[in-house]
Amino acid sequence: MDTRKQQLLRRHRRGKRLFMVAALLVLVALDWFAGWNSLPVFLVLAWIAHEAWFADHLFYSPREDYRYAFPDSAPQLAGRLEKGRLQLDLAQLPAEADTLILAVQVRSTWLGRWLDPHVLIRDGQPCDRQDFERGVRGCRYLNLSGLLPALREGRVQLRGRFCRLGAEVSLYAFSNPDYAARRLMIIAPHADDAELAAFGLYSRSAEVSIVTLTQGEVEAQHYRRMGLDKAAAARLKGRLRSWSSLSVPLWGGVPASRCVQLGYYCLQLTAMRAEPHRAFPSLESGESDIRSVRRFNPLALPGDVDGMPSWHNLVGDLAALLKRFRPEVVVLPHPELDPHPDHIQASRALDEAVALAGWCPEVRLLYANHLYDNDRWPMGPVGAGVALPPRQQPLPADGLWSPLLDAGARLDKTQALAMQHDLQTPLPLKKRLRRLIQWLLVGRRWPEVGQDDFFRKAVRRHELFWVRRAGVRESRAD
Repeated sequence: MDTRKQQLLRRHRRGKRLFMVAALLVLVALDWFAGWNSLPVFLVLAWIAHEAWFADHLFYSPREDYRYAFPDSAPQLAGRLEKGRLQLDLAQLPAEADTLILAVQVRSTWLGRWLDPHVLIRDGQPCDRQDFERGVRGCRYLNLSGLLPALREGRVQLRGRFCRLGAEVSLYAFSNPDYAARRLMIIAPHADDAELAAFGLYSRSAEVSIVTLTQGEVEAQHYRRMGLDKAAAARLKGRLRSWSSLSVPLWGGVPASRCVQLGYYCLQLTAMRAEPHRAFPSLESGESDIRSVRRFNPLALPGDVDGMPSWHNLVGDLAALLKRFRPEVVVLPHPELDPHPDHIQASRALDEAVALAGWCPEVRLLYANHLYDNDRWPMGPVGAGVALPPRQQPLPADGLWSPLLDAGARLDKTQALAMQHDLQTPLPLKKRLRRLIQWLLVGRRWPEVGQDDFFRKAVRRHELFWVRRAGVRESRAD
């Protein structure tokens, strides 16, 4: 079954192909009847324009408001921007607030239709930049977490570049304990998900376990350059990513005795859940025994008995891990926000494992490494802050927690990503040309440490989690 994002992407590509065919017919007609004799030049220019300004996968109008519903426990402070300086009634600002989200109207200038509009944030000196869509016009949510002292001293200033900011603003303040001080379990559907979403968090935690659900063996075309056939390339990729899931956390201080690789197969969790007792082998590697990548696990699990890649075994494995590590806080993908089918099923598997184990974590911290509607979020350059993602329908009214990553944590996170084999695959020629064009014409920049876009998206001033307390019903929507 197609996910919503696959359907949107297919519709986007179909519309783009129809537009290109129509444009080509117009150019051919002009070239034939008007005698321009310049069709090749126009085609090249049209392709360059497409790569510079129309290649982003944006499945909504940038003129739409973002819509969020926050819990009543989060104070809302009305304020104003006076000559760029943020003015608030500080008496209403909780002393213990750690996560600060500012709702503001953003409207692009004419240049903001061609260059990335962004907001520059100062606390007496430049400290952050948060980007939005070209042509933006509507309500957006800036992340001011980490600026509480500057807010109290009236030092926070905002300036739009290629955009204008409305005068009326609203600040939402969230207060959280430091979840790094609790017993944590991070559920990563694939080998790099824990590092992308939560390296800064787990590298500060004294008691954390990391559970990776799948080998992530699909889409192994790069490894076929070594002379391997499709199945052998997938097996190698699965082994490498499984190794990364167990070894890379050591860079963040997590010992191998607290890292577990379950070895299920990528993109099969949805089918597994539909038929819980049936085995679902790999789509590409030809393997059907999950024990092939479990030999370095620190403990025996129920699925080790028969090695069957079934939903029944997955839930049993997670239940055993809940009873073993007894986490107070579980970190996993947001089931309503992150569209990857394996990410969606992670929450459902946890629900069933909690019922089976009889151990219920108090809090779920939910993250999104992918989005339905915008492949570039978080937008903007590496090291910038993480504004809230686009959302046209409100999510459940969860709290937010956005811990700050200092320069040292960002450097370590960069290197943790650089150790992930899947994030070191060279870009195809088309993407390299697109980046060159966007660098020249749009001014976009990418980090030097890695070509994969996750180096830009994940190494940020903040990490961002939605806070869901035990007992809040999970969404079942696909």
